Amino acid sequence: MAFSILPALDVWQGRLAVATSEGITPAGAFDGDPVAAARAAVAAGARALHLVDLDLAFGGIPGLDVALFRAVAPGATLQVSGGIGDAATGRSYLAAGADRFVLGSFALADDRGTLAGVVVGIEVDGGRIRARGAGRPDDSAGLDLMSTLGWLHAAGAPAFLVTSIDRVGGLAGPDIDLVRRVARAGRPTFAAGGVRSIEDLRALRAAGAAGAVVGRAALEGRIDLGEALAWAEA
Repeated sequence: MAFSILPALDVWQGRLAVATSEGITPAGAFDGDPVAAARAAVAAGARALHLVDLDLAFGGIPGLDVALFRAVAPGATLQVSGGIGDAATGRSYLAAGADRFVLGSFALADDRGTLAGVVVGIEVDGGRIRARGAGRPDDSAGLDLMSTLGWLHAAGAPAFLVTSIDRVGGLAGPDIDLVRRVARAGRPTFAAGGVRSIEDLRALRAAGAAGAVVGRAALEGRIDLGEALAWAEA
């Protein structure tokens, strides 16, 4: 079975950036140009891009220009993320040319309506689902992981993007056990956070993941994106 690799482009005020648990820092790859990075990813064989609107995630105001990426990646699937808290915000990205969006974890406590057509973000810290970025609730207790996965499955959530919060932007390796637990919920599960090598991608596939978001490691050349994409399609 093919394994989906989504090169991640985190965009802050129009420039490439790296978002970690400690904040946002500029990224030097491609001289900070996210469109150039997108063009290179597509040239390497990427069929999908994971675009993160850090302006929305950390500032509360959308700033991602989806049309720029659609112009250089006309045939790629564009998935937008970044603390999207409601379907209306997500649909605005679809109207701009994106193919799908990730509903942020902080929407889960209040919104149990239809989830068709979205990827549900499962952001986990300390074994519980916890929201990040602007608009997050004040309640720091978070949500129980397994019970939340249960009602999401019952509600018809089509897919999950599980993020290990403490590994985002780092190169410590993915949380394989977490991904395995989420994948057991029976929905296509994509992993984010900590991926640093093709060996990590192999481990994620073995754990039941349908794909993975690869960010810093690909931008910095630690992972040969072309090689990884060829492996994923084999």
